[in-house]
Amino acid sequence: MYEIYIEIIIIAILILFNAYLSMAEIAIVSSKKITLQKMERDGERRACIILKFLDDPNEFLSAIQVGITLIGILTGALGGATLSDPIGSYLSNFGIPYADKIAVILVVLITTYFSLIIGEIVPKRVAMNNPEKSAIRCAKTMKYITTIARPIVNALSGSTNFILKLIGSKPSNDDVVTQEEVKLLIKEGIQDGTIEKEEESIIKRVFRLDAQKVDMIMTPRSDIIWIDLDEDLEEMKRKVVKSKRSIFPIAEGELDDFLGVIQAKDILSSVFTKNKLELRKNIKDPLVVPENLPSMELLKKYKSNNEYVHMALVVDEFGTLEGLITLNDILEGIVGDIPGIDETDDPKAIKRKNGSWLIEGKYPIDEFKELFHIDEPLPLEEEDNYTTLAGFILSYSGEIPDAGEIYEWSGFKFKIASIDGHHIDKIIVRKIGKEDNTSLKNSVESTDD
Repeated sequence: MYEIYIEIIIIAILILFNAYLSMAEIAIVSSKKITLQKMERDGERRACIILKFLDDPNEFLSAIQVGITLIGILTGALGGATLSDPIGSYLSNFGIPYADKIAVILVVLITTYFSLIIGEIVPKRVAMNNPEKSAIRCAKTMKYITTIARPIVNALSGSTNFILKLIGSKPSNDDVVTQEEVKLLIKEGIQDGTIEKEEESIIKRVFRLDAQKVDMIMTPRSDIIWIDLDEDLEEMKRKVVKSKRSIFPIAEGELDDFLGVIQAKDILSSVFTKNKLELRKNIKDPLVVPENLPSMELLKKYKSNNEYVHMALVVDEFGTLEGLITLNDILEGIVGDIPGIDETDDPKAIKRKNGSWLIEGKYPIDEFKELFHIDEPLPLEEEDNYTTLAGFILSYSGEIPDAGEIYEWSGFKFKIASIDGHHIDKIIVRKIGKEDNTSLKNSVESTDD
C-alpha cells in the first residue's frame, strides 16, 4: 500500500518539475532584451545568463524539451503500470466489467488533467505575468540543466539546424524595433499611466522631424529679414529695431550674394564701445546647408561645430538662397511651439464653433495630415515637394486662387479665406464626408462657410 503513495508522490514531483520547466521556457522566451540589459546594468548577474539563452535559444529550448518529454514518458509509465492495477482491482470488487481497462483510462485522464493544469497552464500564466523576474529566478537552475543535458542538446540542435536549412527557414532579426512598435508601446504606456500625453507628443514629433528635410521647417526666403550693406544706415537701423530677431543674414545688393550673418548683440556692442556701427567686422561665417538635408543631420552639425552661430542658410542645387533655419526651429519641431521674442509666430490652426478650421497658408503639410489623421501621401506631395497647406492647393489646382474660391478633395472642403499679395494667407477647412474625390473641384461660394 505504501508503494502506491510513494509512486503518487513521485508522479507529483515529476508534474511539478514539468511545471518548473514550462514556466522557465515561457519566461525566457517572453522576456524583453532591453529590460534584461537594464537589469544587468543595475547589477543583476543572472540577467546575463538569460541574455545568452536568448542569443542562442537552441540550447536551452532543446534542454527543456528533453526534460518535458522524459517527464511525460515517466509520468505515463508510472501511472499506467502501477496505479491502474490497484484501481482495477478495487473496481472489480463491485462487479464492474472491463475494470482493468477502465482503470487505465481513469489514470490517464487524472494524470493528464494535473499535468495540463499544474504542469503546463498555471506555470505558463505565472511566467507571462512577469517574464523577466520569472526568468531571473530560473536562470541558474536552467544553466545547470542545460550543462547536464548538453550532449543530447548538441545532437538535437545539430539536427534542428540541419532541417531548418533544408526547408530554407532563416532566423529573423527580432531585435529590430520599428517606429510602429514603439508607438504601440507608447499607447500601452499611456493606458497604464507610465507615459504622459506630452511625452507621447514629443516622441511623435521626433519621428516626424527625422523624416523631414530642412526645407519643410525653414523660414522661407520671402519672410527673411536681412541687412543690405548697399542700403543707407537709417534703413538698416529701422530693420534691426523693428525686427524681433537677434540674428540677421547680411548681403550686398542681392540676398543670394550673402556674406554671412550678424548678431544684434555685436551691432549693439560696436555702437556702445566705439560709438559707431561696424557691420563688416562683425560678420560671421554662416552654416550653409542644402535644402534636402535631413533635419536631424542639421541638428548634428549644430552639436558638433561651435564655430557657427545657430542659424543655417538653406540653398538649392544652384546656390540660390531658399530660406533660413535656426536651432529654435528644430527644438520647436521636437517639443512644439515655444514663443520667443526673436522668432515670428508659427502658423496656427484654429477650430471654429461650427466645426470648421481656420488654418494659415504656411501651416506645415505634415502637421495638417496629423491634425486630420491622413496617413497616405497627398496628391503630388512627393513630386512637387510642397511643405505647406497653401503649397498643396497651389500644386494640385495649378493656379493662384482668389479669395472666396472653394476646392474639394477627398471629403475635405477648402475655402480661400484671404489672400496676401500673391500668397494664400488663410484657409477654411471643413470635412464634408468620406467620399473619395479624385480631383480638386473648383467653385465660388457666395455664402459664408
